[in-house]
Amino acid sequence: MRGWRAIGQSMKVWAGEHVKRNLDPATVNSFGDEWLRFDQSALSDDEASTIFDAYFAVFPWAALPAGASGFDMGCGSGRWARLMAPKVGHLHCIDPSGALEVARGALEDEPNVSFHRAAVDDEPLPPNSQDFGYSLGVLHHVPDTAAAIRSCVAMLRPGAPFLVYLYYAFDNRSTAFKMMWRFSDLLRRVICHMPAPLKHSLTDALAFGVYYPLARLSLLFEWFGLSVAGMPLSYYRRRSFYTMRTDSRDRFGTPLERRFTRDEIRTMMHAAGLRDIVFSDCAPYWCAVGIKQ
Repeated sequence: MRGWRAIGQSMKVWAGEHVKRNLDPATVNSFGDEWLRFDQSALSDDEASTIFDAYFAVFPWAALPAGASGFDMGCGSGRWARLMAPKVGHLHCIDPSGALEVARGALEDEPNVSFHRAAVDDEPLPPNSQDFGYSLGVLHHVPDTAAAIRSCVAMLRPGAPFLVYLYYAFDNRSTAFKMMWRFSDLLRRVICHMPAPLKHSLTDALAFGVYYPLARLSLLFEWFGLSVAGMPLSYYRRRSFYTMRTDSRDRFGTPLERRFTRDEIRTMMHAAGLRDIVFSDCAPYWCAVGIKQ
C-alpha cells in the first residue's frame, strides 16, 4: 500500500503538482553533515547517560507494557536510541537525512531496532501501532511543529506516552538573557548558510571561545556556592568539550530554528490529542510528556 502511495506522490510531482512535505531540505542536509562529523563515538557512556536521564526525567517508564514497541523521531546519530533500545522490546529509528546510516552503525549490535529513512509526515509506521514515542531536539527544525507533533501522536496507541524536547523561547529567563540570544541568533543566520568547512571552523571556534569559558566560569561560581541558574551556557558546566562542539554546530549551523514557550508547547500537545501533560522543570528546556487520549 505504501508503495502505491509513493508512486502516486511521484506522479503528482511529474504532473507539476506541488507536494509539500513537513521538512526543510537545507536543514535536513545540515543535520546529515553534522552527524557524519559528530557521530557521538567520542561521547562517554557516563555523559550520554546523564544527558539521556535529563531528557527522560518525566517519562513514565512504569506505564510501558512488557516488550513495548516505539519510535525515535529524528534519531540522528542514534545517540539516544543506543540507550533506549536495551530498555524496550522494539525501537523504530526514523530520520530523513543520511545520518540514519550513522545510527545504523551505532546500533548494529542491537537486534531489536528497525531503521526508516522518512520525514515526520511520511507515515513511516501504521496509525495507532506504537506503545511510546519520543522526539528530542528535532521538531523545532521543521516548518510546521504543531503538524509534526500530530503526525507523531497519530502513530501511538491510545494510552501511549509521547516525549518531546523543543527549544524554549526563554520564557523563564530575564530580558538581558533574551537580548543576548537575539545577538546569537543573528550570528546563526549568517553562519548557517556558509560552506560546510567554514561552518565547522566557526562553530568550533565558538565552542572554544564562548561555550567553554562561560561553562567553566559557571562551574567555578557554583564551586564558590553561587547560583548559576541565570548564567548563559551554565548548562554545559559539567559537559565535555566534545558536547560543546556538537551543540555549537547544532545551534549555529542549522538553517531553520523555531522556539516555543511552555504554554505554546502545551497547546500544541493538547491539539494533537495528548492529555496529562507534564513538563520537566530541569534543563534542557522544554521537555514535556503527554499521554495519547
